[in-house]
Amino acid sequence: MSDTTYLWTPPPVHSLPVRGSQARFPVNRIFCVGRNYQAHAVEMGTPVDKANARPFYFTKAASALVQSGATVPYPAGTANYHYEMELVVAIGAAGFRVSQADAATLVWGYAAGLDMTRRDLQLVAREQGRPWDLGKDFEQSAVCSEIVPAGELGLLGSGAIGLQVNGATRQSADLSQLIWNIPELLADLSQFYHLQPGDLIYTGTPEGVGAVKPGDHITGHVDKVGGVELTIGQPE
Repeated sequence: MSDTTYLWTPPPVHSLPVRGSQARFPVNRIFCVGRNYQAHAVEMGTPVDKANARPFYFTKAASALVQSGATVPYPAGTANYHYEMELVVAIGAAGFRVSQADAATLVWGYAAGLDMTRRDLQLVAREQGRPWDLGKDFEQSAVCSEIVPAGELGLLGSGAIGLQVNGATRQSADLSQLIWNIPELLADLSQFYHLQPGDLIYTGTPEGVGAVKPGDHITGHVDKVGGVELTIGQPE
């Protein structure tokens, strides 16, 4: 038993359910990849030339995690609250400076996720050359389904990804359209971080992002992985 005394109760471990298991996946860090589908980069006014660029990332606190199926309040400080549907890669082994050929050894499983965004705040920060934290890293902004063990799926390189709002399709693409695929992302990100079990990587969103309002119901799906759902509640 630890003899450490804290001033208040430390926060609980943030975790996600695992398909086919009673054990839960403890979440360590959340990395997100920006502009990783060309059509989305274009709709944001920032097309990507892969030959002269490398992936870029932002992070969300593990405390931003919310499990699929939740109802979350419309967040404070925004009038332009957006969905972004993403494949999430769940890391299950430590890795630093990993080669693309060894990337599969880090992947424990996959999930379907929503990178919820205060778009107006993100764009103001972008225009001013400031960090995106207010637009991206806020409470209940990282929605995630159960983790699906990689098993025979290996490194997913193709498969439909899409999102509906109130039953109407808003995003529809294929994982093969990722600018940087999973091996490329893990090889690149691990040049800068010692990746650890429990890390989640949101791999980027296709075109078709847009605003939602209180009362809207979001459903998304990644082929072979599963679905994610979120209902938007009233502002707090």
